[in-house]
Amino acid sequence: MKFKVRGGVHADERKEQSTDKPIRVLGIPPLLSIPLSQHAGLPAKPIVTEGQHVLKGELIGATAGDRSASIHAPTSGKVLGIGRIQAPHPSLLSYDAIHIEPDGLDTVYVPENPIDPQQLSAEAIADLVDGAGIVGLGGATYPAALKLKAGSRQNVHTLILNGSECEPYLTCDDMLMRERAAEVISGAQLILKAINAKQIIAGIEDNKPEAIKAMQDAAQAHSNVEIRVIPTRYPMGSAKQLIKVITGREVPTGGRSSDIGVLVHNVATSFAVHQAIYQARPLISRVVTLSGQALETPQNVEVLIGTPVQWLLEQCGGLLSTPTRMLMGGPMMGQILPNTGVPITKGASAILALTEEEINSAPVSPCIRCGSCVQACPMGLLPLEMARHSRADDYDGANEFGLKDCILCGSCAYVCPSHIPLVHYFQFAKGKHRENQIQSRKGEYTKSLSEARMARQEKEAAEKAAAKAEKAAKAAARKKASSNVEEV
Repeated sequence: MKFKVRGGVHADERKEQSTDKPIRVLGIPPLLSIPLSQHAGLPAKPIVTEGQHVLKGELIGATAGDRSASIHAPTSGKVLGIGRIQAPHPSLLSYDAIHIEPDGLDTVYVPENPIDPQQLSAEAIADLVDGAGIVGLGGATYPAALKLKAGSRQNVHTLILNGSECEPYLTCDDMLMRERAAEVISGAQLILKAINAKQIIAGIEDNKPEAIKAMQDAAQAHSNVEIRVIPTRYPMGSAKQLIKVITGREVPTGGRSSDIGVLVHNVATSFAVHQAIYQARPLISRVVTLSGQALETPQNVEVLIGTPVQWLLEQCGGLLSTPTRMLMGGPMMGQILPNTGVPITKGASAILALTEEEINSAPVSPCIRCGSCVQACPMGLLPLEMARHSRADDYDGANEFGLKDCILCGSCAYVCPSHIPLVHYFQFAKGKHRENQIQSRKGEYTKSLSEARMARQEKEAAEKAAAKAEKAAKAAARKKASSNVEEV
């Protein structure tokens, strides 16, 4: 049974550009720059030094606390050093990366203790996923092991495999399911065991008939796997929308899917879990969609993490023309690339080279309060009110209208007849609100330290006064005792 979800849009898909060829496995570039920040938490800590020789799959960056993920060498070679590189983000920020010069041998690091996947406990599976540096490959890049460990502690009964891939142009998950469906199901079975759940439901949009057929064939040998065909509508790939259309239940505000007994993982994440357990291969490569009318040969490629975008484009025929916009990710939620020198990261689902006719570059005009954004919002929010408060730097006001529940899908901006970049306002407002909260917590912490210092000083002063009074009392007592003796 399929349940209805609110809002969303029917975006121009343009997926056919990159689905006429099988996934192409690319070679090794002359230089790899592996960022230490490829996940939702703190950057990984480098554990290699300049000049060190590393093997393919060897750990080069260790986790650094909550929501951090380890980093591994995509191939064998020499560590040239650790330095700053530009992030794939229009902010032009930079972050640390480990630079490796491949030796061309692709020598694999072999773990000392081989494992038997069939004998692994739920905890052991989660630990191996953690050690493999696997993050959510649907875009959130949240460490997969944390979701597994949390799921095992809660009453999760259903694993939902997210195969909707609702963003226009993107077909990497589609092609992965077409060509590697058995491995996707295999990884899902491992996740199921790790979270102690009972069933797997794979949600796939009805615009992917080949992927649906391949997944159905692969699921025939598993009685606990169901392939659920769902309507094509953006943003069906959002976890909350996918859960609603499959189960009919909504994740409570501020809550998690595990609160209603469900855990969602992307099909590419499931495939990575299979590789980690059955092939002892950490997350060192991923399938990426190359598309857009400015590209010579749109296609899907499996590419090493840390590969420069420029080299990737050159291997696929290069550009037909200078793109009006280059994106890492989809056109709705992807990041505009400042240049093609940035590397492929774990969260890079696509590289899009879009021409003028493919993007909406119409000038912004005043809001006419038509309500189109309200109708399109899948979360049932009021984007026009959130935007009004955000533009006035009233981030608390925007939050009162549901900013914290906004999933930044861009549906509101897509349908806006005034071409207002609503999602940009919300991204900025979320960042400022988070920054204000951090500053507030810092202020409260500083205040608590100051109050604690004053209390400590007052206590010390009181103790000194009491000690002084006690000393004076003792001195007076001794003096009195001495005078009594003299009188006697």
